[in-house]
Amino acid sequence: MSIFWRLVLTSMLIILMMVGVTYYALHQLRQLIVLNTAMVSQHYPAIEYAKRLQTSLYGQLQSEKKFLAVRDPSFIHTFDEEAEEFRKTLRLLLMQEPPLHSEKLLKDVDKLQHDRLTLFDKTIRRSTPGAVWPPSGYEERRDGLTDQITSTLQEYIMFHEGRISAGVNQSLANAAKAEDVTRQFVVVSLLIGLIVAFSSYSILRPLHQLQSHIEEIGRGNFGTSLDIRAPSELRDLVETVNSMGRKLRQLDDMKSDFLAHVSHELRTPMASILEGTHLLLDEIPGKLTQEQRTTLRIIADSSQRLMHLISTILDLSKMEAGMMEYRIVPTELSRIVSVCLNKVKLLADAKQIKLVTDGPMERLWVRADAQRIEQVLDNLLSNALKFGPDGSVVRLVMEPDQKSGVLRISVIDAGPGVPRDELPHLFERFYQGRAKAKQKSAGSGLGLALAKKVVEAHGGRIWIESEVGKGTMVRFTLRLARHQGQA
Repeated sequence: MSIFWRLVLTSMLIILMMVGVTYYALHQLRQLIVLNTAMVSQHYPAIEYAKRLQTSLYGQLQSEKKFLAVRDPSFIHTFDEEAEEFRKTLRLLLMQEPPLHSEKLLKDVDKLQHDRLTLFDKTIRRSTPGAVWPPSGYEERRDGLTDQITSTLQEYIMFHEGRISAGVNQSLANAAKAEDVTRQFVVVSLLIGLIVAFSSYSILRPLHQLQSHIEEIGRGNFGTSLDIRAPSELRDLVETVNSMGRKLRQLDDMKSDFLAHVSHELRTPMASILEGTHLLLDEIPGKLTQEQRTTLRIIADSSQRLMHLISTILDLSKMEAGMMEYRIVPTELSRIVSVCLNKVKLLADAKQIKLVTDGPMERLWVRADAQRIEQVLDNLLSNALKFGPDGSVVRLVMEPDQKSGVLRISVIDAGPGVPRDELPHLFERFYQGRAKAKQKSAGSGLGLALAKKVVEAHGGRIWIESEVGKGTMVRFTLRLARHQGQA
């Protein structure tokens, strides 16, 4: 499936999930609002009014008893006020009450209150002077009606409290149901997330592989083609990158052949120029003036550097073609180090740089091709002296590790250092960093490339540690040999 349709389908799944969750949440919220509205606007006020009716009924009873006790007409007036308040509250409650079972209870209360007031009017309010006070049986009938009104109001209150309790229980049930549904949504969301993650992984994994392949091409490894399972759009991109790699390989082969051919062809005339310059400096053809000698020395030095560059290019070409022969035998490293230090001593003295060697007192034997390791140390020491400031120190440190069977060799300078973003490119051919570009005597950019090839051919590893403003340390490893003649 193409990337477009994968993105479309996964987006639709996510949108559908969001719509479903939102709709369900709105539905639950609507139900909760309905329940809360019913409790706030109906049940709680109904209970409050019913309790006010009970209080009013109790007030009527108290006023009546006080009147019967002292026959003060003010208590009749209070009784009438309480009865009027009872009537108004009951009418208000009947207007708000929906046609449910509770409406019948209120009508029963209304009828019982009417009977009670009728009993009071006929028996107490219209009683003749001198009659028995209160009449026989009046209190029993009054208390009976009062108890019926009280019980009916209590039943009304319990009815609404039951509705509230039922609403709370329904809310709890809805919450439990919502929790279950939400849990199911979460599970489904996780499954969709896994589908999306797998879909993303099936896109990102080929992209990571393609990125690694492009990085290999950037490092000059053009020999392999990338073959991966990917969506159609990525397959086209992979094929384009493979085609680019093949063309770069062809160009690289052409460049290597050209450099090898030109270098080989230049060696003979350059050797003749160098030999002729030495003959002139030896004054074999005749005496030289000081100006002529100075000019010839410049020609000789330049020719020597050019011969070294030609030899380096030829060596690199042989190494890349797999034609370089190494004679790896147990070799005493201190002898090689001594030879290399003698080669760069004049350059060190010219810049007043002190050469320091740190290592164990005993002789160190490594498995190496002495001539090639000498090339490596020549390049590393020359770079350290070239970039080290005047009057500084260049250290060559040897650290044997008998446990792992390797010798770590470090060349440390106090130069300007190398930025972190340049470190991965320093071993590339012809690469010169910003620090090298500022040097008047910048090299060809082949020394570290050759050193890397030689060290890796010996089964070792070479790397650079550097910090801007604090110098650079180039380290490489060689395998230790137990003693001369034994691996």
